Amino acid sequence: MITTYEILRFFHVTGATVLLGTGAGIAFFMVVSHQSRDPKLIAHVAGIVVLADTVFTATAALFQPITGYLLIRELGYDLMEPWIVLSLVLYVFVGMFWLPVVWIQIQMRNLARGAAEMGAALPDRYHRLFRIWFACGFPAFFAVLAILWLMLTRPTF
Repeated sequence: MITTYEILRFFHVTGATVLLGTGAGIAFFMVVSHQSRDPKLIAHVAGIVVLADTVFTATAALFQPITGYLLIRELGYDLMEPWIVLSLVLYVFVGMFWLPVVWIQIQMRNLARGAAEMGAALPDRYHRLFRIWFACGFPAFFAVLAILWLMLTRPTF
C-alpha cells in the first residue's frame, strides 16, 4: 500500500526535478540561441522559454512549498529546524531572481520579435537585458542546488 508520505515525497522530488531541469534547460537554450545573433531564432526560442517557465517552472514553484510543508507535518519535523529555515530562505532568494528573469525573458522575446519583423539587428537594450538575465542565473541555480543538498542531507547545525 502506498503511503501519504510516499505520495508527497514523489510530488516533492518531481517538483524539485522540474525546477532544476527546466531552469538548466531554459538557460542552455537561451544561451545557444543568443550566440546565433539571429533575432528570428532568438524570438522563437525565447517564446518557448517564456511558455516553459509559465507552464512548468511556475507550477512546480507553487507546489514545492505546499508539498514541503505537508512532508514536514507528515514526518513530524519542526518547521524551525535550521536546514528547513535555510531551505526556505534560499527558496525566497531564488524567487527574487526568478521573477525578474521571467520579465526579462519576455522583454528579450519582444525585442527579438521586433528586430526580426524589421529585418534589423538586435538592439542594445536586448544585449543589456541578456547580460542581466545571464548574471541572475548563477546565484539562483546554485541556490537551487543548495536547497537540494539540504533536502537530501538534512544537516544538523
